[in-house]
Amino acid sequence: MFGKKILVIDDTVLMQRMITDILRAENYAVIVAGSGEEGLLKVAQEKPDLVILDVSLPGIDGFEVCKILSDNESNNLMPIIMTTSHGDEEDKLKGLELGADDYIIKPFNPRELLSRIRNTLKRIDRNRLANPLTGLHGNLEIQAEIMRRLEKNEVFSLIYTDLDNFKAYNDVYGFACGDSVIKLTADIIADNVLLYGSDDDFLGHIGGDDFIIITKPVNVDDICKGIISEFDSKVLWLYSEKDREKGYIETADRRGSIRKYPIMAISIAVVSNEHRHFENHVRVAEAAAEVKMKAKSIPGSVYVKDRRRQ
Repeated sequence: MFGKKILVIDDTVLMQRMITDILRAENYAVIVAGSGEEGLLKVAQEKPDLVILDVSLPGIDGFEVCKILSDNESNNLMPIIMTTSHGDEEDKLKGLELGADDYIIKPFNPRELLSRIRNTLKRIDRNRLANPLTGLHGNLEIQAEIMRRLEKNEVFSLIYTDLDNFKAYNDVYGFACGDSVIKLTADIIADNVLLYGSDDDFLGHIGGDDFIIITKPVNVDDICKGIISEFDSKVLWLYSEKDREKGYIETADRRGSIRKYPIMAISIAVVSNEHRHFENHVRVAEAAAEVKMKAKSIPGSVYVKDRRRQ
């Protein structure tokens, strides 16, 4: 957390100095701007991790600066904390509606300011680790969770899901429809973990059409059966009526030959440390990949459990 760069946009020199002293004492790197225009320029030049933005600024006010920054997609993961001397609820709501992440009233307690900054940065860092399409945990968090459970000698099963014929669907229907498939799959997985899983289950999105679930071995059958049933039912409606009736789509393979690809299915691999030992997350991933290959060799939606005991 320390070493993050924070931009303070405030036209009052005294306030600039006060905030700067508070932040530098906590090892934050601080840059300042005295106007909205200068603040926008420094955001572009410095790429800060967080902006503290005063509402009352000469020229472009804080609300307009907030709107400009929030409308720029390149700033999606740069949080904004707005400050004001007024306790007006309308001002607060306006700032939040324009994209501010938090709001603080002057004069503020240094501890409150630091707490709001830390909490906001932690939240944004979690968002950076999450898959941007589904919001599920990404690879680094997946690896950390597997290692955490292995180090605690916790017995768990890892469910690894992968879609069959997804690339062909993407080629025919386009990336936007492909994203809809990924989101549908994520929702189906989450719904079935909620229905049949445990409170401490973990969901992750490796990337593309690959997902993982970490759960207790006793939950595996119900979760997998639920996912398969719901996926097979709902995925049909992401095809045109004509393709649903045919039961396949046609597109060129990697060699340029036209091939028929069946309706997408979901292949699920299950590995567990219930009866075998894994040294680390790499060994778990290798075992899951092997079982996934077996699952994908079977037509239709299936789940296959790893039966090895060493």
